[in-house]
Amino acid sequence: MRLNYGKTFLLGFGFFGVSIIWGVYNAFVPVFLAEKFHLSPVLIGFFMTLDNIAALLIQPPIGALSDRLRTPIGRRMPFILIGAPIGAAVFGLIPLVAVLPLFVACTSTLLLSMALWRTPVVALMPDITPSQFRSQANGIINFMGGVGAILSFLVGARLYEMNKAFPFWMGSGLVLVAALMVFAFIREPKEYGASEKQPNMLKSLKEVLQDKDRSALRILCAIFFWFLGYTAIEAFFNLYAINHLHITEANGTRLLGELSFIFVIFALPAGYIGGRFGRRRTIITGIIVMALVLVAIFFIPPATLIQPLTKLPLLGIVPEAGAAAVLPVIGALMMIAGAGWALININSLPMVVDMTETARIGTYTGLYYLFSTLSAIVGPNSNGWIIQLTGKNYNSIMIVAPFFMLVAFILMWGVKRGEAVVNAAPAKAGD
Repeated sequence: MRLNYGKTFLLGFGFFGVSIIWGVYNAFVPVFLAEKFHLSPVLIGFFMTLDNIAALLIQPPIGALSDRLRTPIGRRMPFILIGAPIGAAVFGLIPLVAVLPLFVACTSTLLLSMALWRTPVVALMPDITPSQFRSQANGIINFMGGVGAILSFLVGARLYEMNKAFPFWMGSGLVLVAALMVFAFIREPKEYGASEKQPNMLKSLKEVLQDKDRSALRILCAIFFWFLGYTAIEAFFNLYAINHLHITEANGTRLLGELSFIFVIFALPAGYIGGRFGRRRTIITGIIVMALVLVAIFFIPPATLIQPLTKLPLLGIVPEAGAAAVLPVIGALMMIAGAGWALININSLPMVVDMTETARIGTYTGLYYLFSTLSAIVGPNSNGWIIQLTGKNYNSIMIVAPFFMLVAFILMWGVKRGEAVVNAAPAKAGD
């Protein structure tokens, strides 16, 4: 038994499309809110959690529903074919809107449509992958997602300088292509494990809470805390770059691109490291790396953070018009953070889905997103208030995030299940 690399890479186009949309959204929508609509950091923080509120309400029950759905094209595909085109259409309208209520209408429609298909497309990975290969497969899936993030940050930054609408139009086109690739080349399993009626999301959550082992609850809470730190920084990073580092929003986006680039490079090794040395140990190592990097960024002066280390074509920031692209100190730190984030993120979903049976993979994928999106709601809101209360000191988010990583570290220390199950095969795929 071995991992089907070709099928896994093709499945990765689904996550590629998701990453394109959210990369562009997170990079440029906060700037629109601040510069076009003149919203305060608190309101920007709240606005940037609306996608996660939609995900919190929609993704977990959609995951459970997709476990029970039976159609000629599968149980996951209908959600992809409905959600992706709607999301692509409204995403292209966002930069064109000049009135706040209409802007909110476009973004709200985007959030609902993306929440509709994210869990089903992610649940396809464990559907078609044996347990012992899920960390490696998740590495491939996230490699594709990272490629999408790089395109959204680096190519998106260049397109943004040409026309503020161009990154959004790129995202719309690529998400349609990605959804079509998944539909054309991925065949869902025709057998789904146990045939008895499966418990819904609330009953599954109740089982997790009542489990004497507490491993599932511990890792879900750890997911909440490490995303609490990561998503808060992501939502405010461009404003941090503008106000603390005093660089342009395009260069701030390039710095996020450097993190995503290393995440892509390290995604496949992180999966193999998790498979070789254990998922729990790998995740704990990643948490330590992320926390140390964020503490370093907080204490190093801005003038030092933007000091160039070496020339870096394509990936580097551009200090001034006509200058060569360079890798600054903060860029190197962001790359180290990207490696740590890969160790965490690649191995967490496989741990969660390997705490249940094949027939309930979608439900547990929904639980994964329940905790991660709840975290993503709390993170930007709490950090928006912290920034506001510290006199709009955007550097404050860099010291709060390591505290959340510490809590996640403590929780992960008590996780005892979720490692790969050898010789556990997925449901049989159709022709």
